[in-house]
Amino acid sequence: MKVALGQFAVNREWQKNADTCIDLMDRACRQGARLLVLPEAVLARDIADPEWGIKAAQPLDGLFLSLLLTASLHNTLTTVFTLHVPDDRGRVCNALVVIRQGEIIARYDKLHLYDAFTVQESLHVTAGDSIPPLVDVDGMKVGLMTCYDVRFPELARRLALDGADLLVLPSAWVRGPLKEMHWQVLVTARALENTCYVVAVGECGPRNIGNSMVVDPLGVVIANAAEGPALLLAEIDVERIAEARRALPVLANRRFAPPQL
Repeated sequence: MKVALGQFAVNREWQKNADTCIDLMDRACRQGARLLVLPEAVLARDIADPEWGIKAAQPLDGLFLSLLLTASLHNTLTTVFTLHVPDDRGRVCNALVVIRQGEIIARYDKLHLYDAFTVQESLHVTAGDSIPPLVDVDGMKVGLMTCYDVRFPELARRLALDGADLLVLPSAWVRGPLKEMHWQVLVTARALENTCYVVAVGECGPRNIGNSMVVDPLGVVIANAAEGPALLLAEIDVERIAEARRALPVLANRRFAPPQL
């Protein structure tokens, strides 16, 4: 299966971001991708106003997602991204949505909020309270994670034990001392320790590192973007997963029960 990673810098205006997402969907389809992963919080961002993305939040039936759903009607691509969605308490959820052929086929509200390195996501965002579902894409089971989730190995392990072949990780990984190294180590570790592919997409631009990557089940980086906008493609091979799990049966050899919330 061919996967695509759409790396871009999120704009202040949601209409421009919708256009960018739709363009990436079209380009990914034309290159034969079956799965497209976009960054975290693609609806709106303004680095001069850290709360702008929260202020710009839209419901799932809002104009932003309606445009993307309409665009998805014309192909069979499965597209994954997150956006801020108002909740019933005057706050927002960081909602990962999976769309295909005009429908939302899965939603996951980010479990681990980024309260670290001087940032406090929980000031305005309500944490999710459910393990994300697995999504079927061409017979492969896809597990859902969002950005800071990658620092918590319990979630990736739970998804692998639930049957995930591939983990997707939309992110907006903030720049900082050694942060690029953290990203590379964590994404690689989650793939290797669970013998899963990991498709991790980072927003680029002045605030975030980009560096989208695909890591295979034995920890090999098979595709990697730099710091600028990019559409990256990679092949996901079910035989590579089987090979990794025969050679390195960590899921079968573990001595711990599956992680629980």
